[in-house]
Amino acid sequence: MIDTLLDWVSLLVRWTHVMAGIAWIGSSFYFIALDAGLQSDARLDPRVKGEAWQVHGGGFYNIQKFMVAPDFMPEHLTWFKWEAYSTWIFGFALLVLVYYLSPSIYLIDSAVMPLSPMAADLIGAGSLAAGWIVYDRLCRSWFGKETGRLAVAGFTLLVAVTFAYTHVFSGRGAFIHLGALVGSIMVGNVFFIIIPNQKKTVAALLKGQEPDPVWGKQAKQRSVHNNYFTLPVVFTMLSNHYAFTYSSRFDWLILACIFIASFLVRHWFNTMHAGARPDWRLWPAAAVPVLVAAALSIAGQASLPGAGARTVNFAEVRPIIDQRCHVCHAARPQFPGFSEAPKGVMFDTPVEIQRLALQIMAQAVTTHTMPLGNVTGITDEERAVLGGWIAGGARLN
Repeated sequence: MIDTLLDWVSLLVRWTHVMAGIAWIGSSFYFIALDAGLQSDARLDPRVKGEAWQVHGGGFYNIQKFMVAPDFMPEHLTWFKWEAYSTWIFGFALLVLVYYLSPSIYLIDSAVMPLSPMAADLIGAGSLAAGWIVYDRLCRSWFGKETGRLAVAGFTLLVAVTFAYTHVFSGRGAFIHLGALVGSIMVGNVFFIIIPNQKKTVAALLKGQEPDPVWGKQAKQRSVHNNYFTLPVVFTMLSNHYAFTYSSRFDWLILACIFIASFLVRHWFNTMHAGARPDWRLWPAAAVPVLVAAALSIAGQASLPGAGARTVNFAEVRPIIDQRCHVCHAARPQFPGFSEAPKGVMFDTPVEIQRLALQIMAQAVTTHTMPLGNVTGITDEERAVLGGWIAGGARLN
């Protein structure tokens, strides 16, 4: 019963995280598009950058943006912050539930680096805080004053961190931590820069003072960063369902390619929202790194000792499945932390093993995703036996 309740907690936390993320991403995309599409008009207040007319839900909306602030404080002012805060709070809770409470399953891969559970958890959580500090200091420094220079430096640091993660954690743990790191930077921008600067503006207005334009410029810079970070974060969150992305020995390069493609796609949309004619060449340009990432995922698959030179019988396969896979993938799993078979995949009978042969090939032979973190110690020779049996038709006799 306790295990079932914990599964419910995990499900509800994940659900809330996803819904909050949708709200945050939606508002981020909307306001970047709104800001880029503002049109100037001589009849407007000189302090107004521009306005936008929009239609939705059967009504028209007229929106104006003040470069600093209006003369008075509106009675009702909407703040966009809890979408970001909720996304991070429930995302970190999910990181703890899935990865930090069971680091041996999802986070640690002894073939990458033999870590103790405590060391893995401390490195993971500590890297999130350290990443924000480095990023924030870079943005505040003289180096961060020039957009192009900062973009190149930021991309270089992201690739370096990705390389480091993939040489410390399992592939899945590395990808999820890169997403958590960028997500933490994004919410840090909201919590430490965007909202505080907006509060300073409001406080100045209430005192009858002229707000400092620098506050708005800083907030705008971080808001644009968040806009470009969004697509890579979403990719890393989805990638744990696609083992071919993180199980390749070129996993860090795959993520680097996705970064490039994501930035190009977002730039196309941002250019379009600004009213300019976006460069159609950005789409084929974005497709190139995606194709490279796909090629790297194939080229990076581990090679195994050949087993196809002889016939492999099911009698050789069954002990491997029982020792290396069945402890989790059973009606009643024996491995700590599992109250039911992951994804409902069970190897209790020969017929079930045969029916799932292609999944075994994909997860245990081709990509080495299973067993998770290789906690059961399957060898390359055993993987080759499984591959030989499946390549030979996965017969039970």
